[in-house]
Amino acid sequence: MAKTKLPDPLSRRHLLERELDPAKARDLGEAYLAAGREVEAVEFLSRAGDRESLAAIQRAAVERGDVFLMRMASSGLGEDPSADRWQSLATAARAAGRIRDAEAAVRLAAVDD
Repeated sequence: MAKTKLPDPLSRRHLLERELDPAKARDLGEAYLAAGREVEAVEFLSRAGDRESLAAIQRAAVERGDVFLMRMASSGLGEDPSADRWQSLATAARAAGRIRDAEAAVRLAAVDD
């Protein structure tokens, strides 16, 4: 695969505001992932309908205890994480010292009950 150049922020916004070919969206999403920029990748992967990559981002969010990333990826998938998933994320967040994320994940797990 040829290396895809990441757009500057304004170009990125313009790309997302117009209709975007799913293959191009997937390429951009993968380029953002390769650069370690998952949050920006989510929007393009959502446009591409790449559920597998979005699910992988959800798994990474659980492993890191990252509530924001979980919300982004879940939004891209059009689904809400289960209470069990939020509890797993809370446990990982506590282990990583991400106390606010742990507290937020516990609250979100309680909402799902």
